[in-house]
Amino acid sequence: MANHSSATAHEHTPHTTSSTTNAISEALKRRAQAVIEDKSIDATTRAVVRYSLEIDDPWLADLVRRVDAGETIIDESGFLLAPAASDDDSTERKIELLTKTICEAGDDSAAALLVLMATLEQAAHPKALANMAKHIAFTRCGQLNLFGMVDAQVELLEPDLLANN
Repeated sequence: MANHSSATAHEHTPHTTSSTTNAISEALKRRAQAVIEDKSIDATTRAVVRYSLEIDDPWLADLVRRVDAGETIIDESGFLLAPAASDDDSTERKIELLTKTICEAGDDSAAALLVLMATLEQAAHPKALANMAKHIAFTRCGQLNLFGMVDAQVELLEPDLLANN
């Protein structure tokens, strides 16, 4: 058997996850947790969302969006209903980008807010998209102001701690 020494092995580079993806993932987890804890939603639907969250189901975002929109995800027989075909993925991506732009408080934030409001107004499921925007904004703004919050707490606690010593 011939040995092909001219072939080189590919170097494995670890896959890195951006902080934006992590923020979206954390926002999705919080949205899913809110659905799970909402007692106005039937127990079977909450159990499906809970299980999807536990196994990191790639359809979790769709399930949460559908539940937020008030759609039924379980039929009378107990089977999971397939999502209706829609262009919500592009709308959801637009909402994510606009929300991040608003949270960064740059020159474009006012324009992004105007576009976000118009997008929500024209959306098929405005409540679900508004919930998504709220969760993304909470996560993103928290990340941007984390050190500001920590610095403010240190300033409040430092005099008390030093006064006792």
